[in-house]
Amino acid sequence: MKLAIGAALLALAVGVALKVRKAPAQNTNASTFTASSMKEFKKPAETELKRKLSSEQFDVTQKCGTEPPFRNAYWDNHKQGLYVDVVSGEPLFSSLDKFDSGTGWPSFTQPVKGTEIVQKKDSELGMVRTEVRSKTADSHLGHVFDDGPRDKGGLRFCINSAALKFIPLEEMDQAGYGQYLEPFVTAGLIKAPTHETAILAGGCFWGMEEIIRKIPGVIKTTVGYSGGTTADPTYEDVCTGTTGHAESIEVQFDSSRLSYETLLDYFFRMHDPTTLNRQHNDVGTQYRSAIFYTSEAQKKTAESVKASWDKSGKFNRPITTEITVAGKFYSAEEYHQNYLVKHPGGYTCHVLRDL
Repeated sequence: MKLAIGAALLALAVGVALKVRKAPAQNTNASTFTASSMKEFKKPAETELKRKLSSEQFDVTQKCGTEPPFRNAYWDNHKQGLYVDVVSGEPLFSSLDKFDSGTGWPSFTQPVKGTEIVQKKDSELGMVRTEVRSKTADSHLGHVFDDGPRDKGGLRFCINSAALKFIPLEEMDQAGYGQYLEPFVTAGLIKAPTHETAILAGGCFWGMEEIIRKIPGVIKTTVGYSGGTTADPTYEDVCTGTTGHAESIEVQFDSSRLSYETLLDYFFRMHDPTTLNRQHNDVGTQYRSAIFYTSEAQKKTAESVKASWDKSGKFNRPITTEITVAGKFYSAEEYHQNYLVKHPGGYTCHVLRDL
């Protein structure tokens, strides 16, 4: 109780000294980060950050601002998950280390394992404090104090919500933070994910990926080329129809949440498997319907699901989907990856039909 009261008084004093104002609602979804590019992250220019972030997020992370206590997104958030830098997506803090300090700001006993928080001396406001910043994007986060829980090391990382983006536990794997799940598994809050790979072809890979990536349990999608004989084919090579490849999707999924059978049901719903080497206006062997199995178990499941759909009466013609062992999968050029995310409203001939 003394800790909470003392911290609350400190929060009030700092708040008055900074003349914090009521800021507009925080855009908690804003981020310049994509999981696939974290290792190559380069901090955007200030004009780009102003466009990507809310005014409060920009003020806090770039100008060392402070948001109002008790009037921010995460001070009272009790959900399980990961807190990452809103600018870079760098993992910073875990809900497992979050505690109620009574200050009105999110408080943590430590950063997540493997994260380096930069500490700097802060002599403003007539007192000496220790500022904390993210390493990757150099975002101002808040301050660290030595009045935290003694049984947890005695530190209190007092962080602005505006500097953070919260990734719920159930979304961490799909968002690219699967490596940080182990403590949650140990705590009994989630089962360890079981990753499996599927390779599917059903016409233009842009439209297929846009549907598949949203399926619950899908961890990662990569568009590319499979089923051919030419090594390292380019898009132009595949379009000639001479390489034998089909435009394909490599799907990494958590089989404890999404079964291969269910994934194949989605597959048959999103394209026409009865038109040989064709999807609507796209014609050629690269647009064929195919399931490239990676194990004998997948082969048996694929044959069973195909037979079930063939007998379902959902199609007026026999299904022509080929089922063949997966060879080497070649990732397509970067501009093809997540194409419809980059170009909303772009070309697609895929629609997820109702069952």
